[in-house]
Amino acid sequence: MAIFRSASGEGQTEVVLTAGNPYGSRTLVVERDEDASVAYLCSPDGAVHGAVWLANHRPAPPVVDLARLNSGLPPLMPRANTTHPTGRRPLGQLTALWFEEGDGVAVYEDDDLLAVIPGWADMSRGMPGYARDAVGETPFAWALSEALEGLRPRIANARSYWRWRHGDGSWASFQQFVMGHLERALGPAGRYWDASGERMPTVGITERPPYGHREFTVLSTVGMSCQRMPTVEQWIDRPGAYARIELAVATREDPREAALLLVWLSQYPWHSVTWLGHGHTAKWYHEPATFPLGPQYAGVVMMADPPAMPDLSGFAFGGEPVRWLWLQPVTIEAMDEHRH
Repeated sequence: MAIFRSASGEGQTEVVLTAGNPYGSRTLVVERDEDASVAYLCSPDGAVHGAVWLANHRPAPPVVDLARLNSGLPPLMPRANTTHPTGRRPLGQLTALWFEEGDGVAVYEDDDLLAVIPGWADMSRGMPGYARDAVGETPFAWALSEALEGLRPRIANARSYWRWRHGDGSWASFQQFVMGHLERALGPAGRYWDASGERMPTVGITERPPYGHREFTVLSTVGMSCQRMPTVEQWIDRPGAYARIELAVATREDPREAALLLVWLSQYPWHSVTWLGHGHTAKWYHEPATFPLGPQYAGVVMMADPPAMPDLSGFAFGGEPVRWLWLQPVTIEAMDEHRH
């Protein structure tokens, strides 16, 4: 899908930076040769999801150097589309700042914003990232200066988010807020399980046994809403209303069985770089006979505010509302109906 891709395997370029996002789902790779530098946003399988030219290190050609492109080398930006037509020195110290969602990244050179590859970058659709030294729009880079009004708040949010997230007590305080909200809505907590192991994002599962007039157990994730889901803005006009979720499931059977559904899906958006919303379905990843709620089901459908379920609204984080999506088991036929 990439218009350009390095030939580093042939020893023609060198990697000057490799930085993975906190969720393990995307890696920033910056490569260069004697003539140019370029950044790629890659998935673990090596697929390129975004790419942006960063700099020419020799005088720019008048037009695109197709021979260079076809050899797989970093592209040279044509003279009219770079602020340094005579070329510039090799890049300085590079660092990466990941968006909260993990699907986009800002690249800094010596503390100066050099480039941004957002989650919506797509080389196959002619949408590269944004570069400081680019002029206008080309297949290799779009001018960063023309996009800063929209990107600057995202970058500022990312910086403040990770500063908070890596601070002492951040997770414990968030966890306490969610647990308090659920206690008010569902009553006292029962057991609590860790659903994330050593991987980000950190997510737990809280059990709420029958309480008051409620005769069934409710299980809820705790931690999904601590970070926005990736790609929501590519599908929804008001992503802030849908970017933060928790999952819940109701059961009259052994809660530990139903909890497996939450373990299955709680980190899915960040590891698969996607989002979950009302009406979405998920097919059970293992043999049908192992489905926690019975072999007659093939997966789940996610429903916001289904009838007969407790109202869990009223919690917000980062200035954005958190939606609880309830998992309801469905057959393969029902899943097909939801897709259509």
